[in-house]
Amino acid sequence: MTERDPAPRRFPLIAACGDSALVIELSDEIDEETNRRVVALADSLAAKAIDGIVETVPTYRSLLVVYDPALVRGQQLAPLLLERLADISSANVAQRRIVVPVVYGGPVGMDLDELAEMKQMSSDALIALHSAAEYRVYMIGFAPGFAYLGGLPEVLHTPRLAVPRQRIEASAIGIGGKQASINSVPGPSGWRFIGRTPLKLFDPAREDAFLLRAGDRVRFRPVEADEAAALDAASSQGTLAAEWESPWAAF
Repeated sequence: MTERDPAPRRFPLIAACGDSALVIELSDEIDEETNRRVVALADSLAAKAIDGIVETVPTYRSLLVVYDPALVRGQQLAPLLLERLADISSANVAQRRIVVPVVYGGPVGMDLDELAEMKQMSSDALIALHSAAEYRVYMIGFAPGFAYLGGLPEVLHTPRLAVPRQRIEASAIGIGGKQASINSVPGPSGWRFIGRTPLKLFDPAREDAFLLRAGDRVRFRPVEADEAAALDAASSQGTLAAEWESPWAAF
């Protein structure tokens, strides 16, 4: 190491975010084990609360901890978070598993055929590859309920569009770089979209407005037009139930 080289960062790191939040960083790399520890810490704080914590927000490699300064100060909270982190294990974190029905192609999946051509494969082959993978919800962000997914097959890694589109519909299934995604609300995006799901990731009328959370596992299931129409009808009536599998079931 030369005199000009910065000192290596040592993790975990805790930093203040304004006067009512701390962020605890577990790594400067994105990987599943780091994310599992983030989720495990969030789950631990939810199950056994520390006085003054208002909310936690998991990200790829860190946890945002929002607190009430009238009840606890950041300098008091920081060592408690480090103690809690040292006590948890990510090995036994329960993982919810969901099967997401997908209508590939069509107006919402406008990039399917072009993406297949880019990858020198048929659209059917791309669908088979995309739906055969197992995905992890690394975080929820950008928009209410928007799911960032890891596990996209390497051959499908594709740069985002140079010029974002101004509106992509809710429930669109996207690819951006190394990531996959499921849109939650309509909005602009530079991702490439290959289909849509009848499921609503964000529905304020539900008791739990957010369908997915960090740490969930996702599998995509292609559906044909007839089944898609029935699922769309159930979704519009608020009766479409998500297909959850047992916590540790193998796909």
